[in-house]
Amino acid sequence: MTNTLRLALSLLVVLLSACAGAPDTRKSAYSPLILISIDGYRADYIERGLSPNLAALAHDGVRAQALKPAFPTLTFPNHYTIVTGLYPDHHGVVANRMLDPDNGKRFVSSDAQLAGDPQWWGGEPLWVGVERQGKHAATMFWPGSDYQIDGVRPEYWQTFDRRVSADARVDHVLRWLDLPAQQRPDFVTLYFDQVDHEAHDFGPISKQTDAALALVDVALGRLLDGLRQRHLENSANLVIVSDHGMTATSTERTIVLDDVVDLNDIDLINDGVFTGLAAKPGRETQVENSLLAPHAHMTCWRKAQTPARLHYGANPRVPPLLCLAANGWSIATRHSLERPDREAHKGEHGYDNDDPDMRALFVAHGPAFRRGLLVPEFDNVDVYALLAKILGIRPAPNDGDFNAVAPMLASPAH
Repeated sequence: MTNTLRLALSLLVVLLSACAGAPDTRKSAYSPLILISIDGYRADYIERGLSPNLAALAHDGVRAQALKPAFPTLTFPNHYTIVTGLYPDHHGVVANRMLDPDNGKRFVSSDAQLAGDPQWWGGEPLWVGVERQGKHAATMFWPGSDYQIDGVRPEYWQTFDRRVSADARVDHVLRWLDLPAQQRPDFVTLYFDQVDHEAHDFGPISKQTDAALALVDVALGRLLDGLRQRHLENSANLVIVSDHGMTATSTERTIVLDDVVDLNDIDLINDGVFTGLAAKPGRETQVENSLLAPHAHMTCWRKAQTPARLHYGANPRVPPLLCLAANGWSIATRHSLERPDREAHKGEHGYDNDDPDMRALFVAHGPAFRRGLLVPEFDNVDVYALLAKILGIRPAPNDGDFNAVAPMLASPAH
């Protein structure tokens, strides 16, 4: 054998050995799914020109004309609907404030001790399904994610703290993406509340809300830069949603509940745009006669008679009587209006989910999705099935329709 032939054979052995040991990047490339919520981001905010990073993702990926929230259009019910695929009536988080009639316990979304009781959280949120099926989940804030649900938490999670800046939230997510390969999360949530907060305080059309839109978009750009630095820009899948929209309100547009019904005759569960209450024993007829009569700027129902399109009213935690303010109006007691610490909001949500101002955001981008696609409005209860499909996990029982979202996928599965 000539020296030339021996050299050629040696090189061939080296090349074959290298190929045998090299990973198949088409199958093993890290492809996390990052679910991002911009709380209160109304569907039309993207047209203001203050979200260039978000707009670029929408242009290059999939954008819905709007995402229709579940009723009531409140933060906790809708965030939990997105990750369970269940209407609030079915997952049990029927409002931001609730009373369980079976045991008298109260739920207040802003009180971690009350909200942390596992009894409130029904269904199976995505992070629980991910963990149970052998994958890794990480939640940088999401309503419910910092509590143990059915005995399971995400592998990585953070207790909600609104003082954590948008950039710091992004940086924490990027640190999770830097973990060793066997520990990196397959599913990540990232939550921004700044837009909602400013719109409540100053109204949806205000310089403060515009500044919050720009701030969150800069943080989104920081995430995109971080993905590029980690060579994940072509493998990560991003789904960006909001929980509801926002409309302008004022203290002049307030329905004073005392002027409608005798407060001594009721137990008030929650007030605001969406108000729930119960008549005290023996006072049912008087209370119903007062509330169910026609009112300007407010509609009231017995829970069993809420419109079927709302998918709401069967859960025991839904109060016996419900009142909903018209767009731009709110409901309050005289006592709450006179409190010195009362916050006079200039923006609100919680209205009928058919109200255009309540329409939310949906943008998706990444290898799982088609490019440059605009889809019609769809219900946020359908998002869960889409996410479960991308994650490759068995979906838990849910109310969504996968056929409504399957056309968004680059390779629609049946």
